[in-house]
Amino acid sequence: MSPARSRGRRTGPGRTPAVGALVAAGASFVERPYLHDPAVTSYGDEAAEALGEPPERIFKTLVTAESGATGPGLVVAVIPVPRRLDLKALAQHVRTKKLVMASEKDAERATGYLVGGISPLGQKRRLPTVIDLSALALPYVLVSGGRRGLDLQVSPADLVELTDATTAAICR
Repeated sequence: MSPARSRGRRTGPGRTPAVGALVAAGASFVERPYLHDPAVTSYGDEAAEALGEPPERIFKTLVTAESGATGPGLVVAVIPVPRRLDLKALAQHVRTKKLVMASEKDAERATGYLVGGISPLGQKRRLPTVIDLSALALPYVLVSGGRRGLDLQVSPADLVELTDATTAAICR
């Protein structure tokens, strides 16, 4: 099955809020579905292998929380799969004292997606988003499409614009 190139309207029962956000914005994107193995928990590596893409082009969406805040002040980080998030660099960029990884429950509740399928697009609650600077050097990136087994191929510029993100060096 070849990837579906989309621009404009799309309907159907499998449409996720992430796909809906791209369609509503009139953005060019490619849906890249793959068969997800429920036993796999390294979602980004699975996507890279299944889609035949270098892991550096697959970006994972991580949700962080302000440490010590009453009620989580959440920040989304979008980084390449093989890299690790530098929480200190992210905190410095968003001008907060300290960030920690958000609980799965908080991340899922705020985004409306399950862990392993959290997309930076079409989240239930728009959260401050920071995309690693390395994305800007690529012709396209792949991010979760809102469910395990679906990635969306988008231009880094569109991803930044549609998530109202900033960019910074936030990886180690």
